[in-house]
Amino acid sequence: MTGRLGRGCRAAAALLTAVACQPGPPARAATPPDPAPRGTARAATLPGSATRATGVVTWAASADRMGEGTAGRGYRLVVRTSLGGSDLRVRFTNAFGDRPLTLDGVHAGLRSQGAALRPGTNRPLTFGGARTVTVPAGAVAWSDPLPGRIPAGTDLVISLHTPDAAGPATGHWMAMQTSYTGRGAHTAEESGANWAQTTSSWWYIDSVAVRADHAVPGAVVALGDSITDGWQSTTDLNRRWTDYLARRLGTAGTAVRGVANEGISGNKILADGAGQAALQRLDRDVLAQPGVRTVFLFEGVNDLKAHTGVTAADLIAGYLQIARRTHAAGRCVVAATVGPFKGWSEWDPAAEAVRQEVNRFLRSSAEIDAVTDFDRILRSPHDPERIQPFFDGGDHLHPNDKGMQALADAVDPDRLDCAR
Repeated sequence: MTGRLGRGCRAAAALLTAVACQPGPPARAATPPDPAPRGTARAATLPGSATRATGVVTWAASADRMGEGTAGRGYRLVVRTSLGGSDLRVRFTNAFGDRPLTLDGVHAGLRSQGAALRPGTNRPLTFGGARTVTVPAGAVAWSDPLPGRIPAGTDLVISLHTPDAAGPATGHWMAMQTSYTGRGAHTAEESGANWAQTTSSWWYIDSVAVRADHAVPGAVVALGDSITDGWQSTTDLNRRWTDYLARRLGTAGTAVRGVANEGISGNKILADGAGQAALQRLDRDVLAQPGVRTVFLFEGVNDLKAHTGVTAADLIAGYLQIARRTHAAGRCVVAATVGPFKGWSEWDPAAEAVRQEVNRFLRSSAEIDAVTDFDRILRSPHDPERIQPFFDGGDHLHPNDKGMQALADAVDPDRLDCAR
């Protein structure tokens, strides 16, 4: 073990140290807010607890409608922190539910291996002091701050139980990370013995925030599709391009250090389908995240390859709307050019012409604070309409691990913060 790793593990001990687990106060339900369209998540009002987290987002995943909720199911969900800090809070989501969602026995700890936790780390989360929370349909709820510190680059495990879940569940289906499920309320256990089943999705969580160690840290949120979601990167090894970027920012000495991945496979800027359109989910998934300095926009290929008649002007209008709304919220916008995909079944010259026109706009727009030219990084020098074979994950659209790292390496950390 290196000295740096040893110090990191000792720092983690602050979170690992268990607090006396006294019985919590009686369960209190969140106060239902006014009705709103499904998927437009609102912060639930919990007695004695803030409705919006302070600090900086250290992990996130876009919420979407899942299958049916299962009563009596436990979930042990593994997420990777990007930024170290204290006073951890978790956001639980019922954004796509059609009825209240009750969660009990919610715990957070650090992973040992598989579904097992490091001894002494599994601690209860509370909501306005209560051990149980009921999240109204269409709402989200933040947990209370959990005292102690968690390092960057750590497998955080959030365990929860859904005693009476039914109707549409909310979560993120393509996690590229193995998590665990089981029957019954075993969330307080550190052993993995009762977590024998696996899931490749995250259920009922969509954000984790910490009070950062540094005085003026912030986060970048990547708003994207399947490339950002990590498809064709290696499962369980945290090799999405946003993971590589988080590791870079951790040593870059810049103000932006947290990274939140808000990619949804198949997502479009303009139209719902695989998840809500980027224009529709911008507020919930991106601007509502705590400590966000910058939105990194990497979308568009699904709009133009779907052959729905979307023009370059349509896509450019979508980019501009995202940029203006983001600027109005006081954040920066960095956009990435749309990468090559010739060889993918939906490629044709018409879609390629739209891609080229959109990329010309992105490279020259005065309304974008900075541009990262992912097209230039990915394209073959012999055929610029194709991804170069060295980076091709095999389907001629999605980069492999090497390609994901190349995308992260192309991001200039200094351009992730601007004067707004």
